[in-house]
Amino acid sequence: MISLVLLVGLTACSPGPANTDPDDEQATPAPSALAPSASAAPGAPASGSGVPLKEAIALLVVGEESRSGYERDAFQHWIDEDGDGCDTRREVLLAEATTKPTQAARCAITGGAWTSFYDGAAVTDAKKLDIDHMVALAEAWDSGASDWTAQRREQYANDLGSERSLIAVTAKSNRSKSDKDPSQWLPPAASAHCVYAADWTATKLRWKLGADKTEQAALEKLAAACPDTLVEYQVAP
Repeated sequence: MISLVLLVGLTACSPGPANTDPDDEQATPAPSALAPSASAAPGAPASGSGVPLKEAIALLVVGEESRSGYERDAFQHWIDEDGDGCDTRREVLLAEATTKPTQAARCAITGGAWTSFYDGAAVTDAKKLDIDHMVALAEAWDSGASDWTAQRREQYANDLGSERSLIAVTAKSNRSKSDKDPSQWLPPAASAHCVYAADWTATKLRWKLGADKTEQAALEKLAAACPDTLVEYQVAP
């Protein structure tokens, strides 16, 4: 399994406040589509080196995005890719538990504990957690996935090859985020902002997704407040 590694310096960051207004995945589309070429994102940096967040953001292809034709069902998710009885949701829960849950037949999970990255909440009931796509399915569609095959979209929606493509967070924080990009929403926990910006950028580079201008500007503002944040990623096979 390929792992995405984020190396974050100890310097504190305090970007501007997040917009946490509720939204849904049917946001008003931009007028034209962004279609990054197959070579839009370069390969990952050498293992262990990392790319400064500001430089990683500069690697994103910038253009307009479009929600035209989007349907959530275009991304088949929560599959059991390896046939072990645990679907993608349960795989993430098992991987991210701070106290391992009990795993019964058909991957039924009881007990366990988790810390929600977005808001720092401690959770002991897996039913209170959502598995969030770091870059939401609708946002991925807007920024390049509309041109993918159904198989490629399924791979994206179930990406266990990167530790930060899918994360377990409180349902409240995930639904507040919805399909918003960093110009519209940031985690309630300010201490998470630098890592969130790196996770977002790395996910877009991993999947060769583009960004619009307001998204780019928001990421650059975060990068200015997070000068010691490094990103290491691997382009998805």
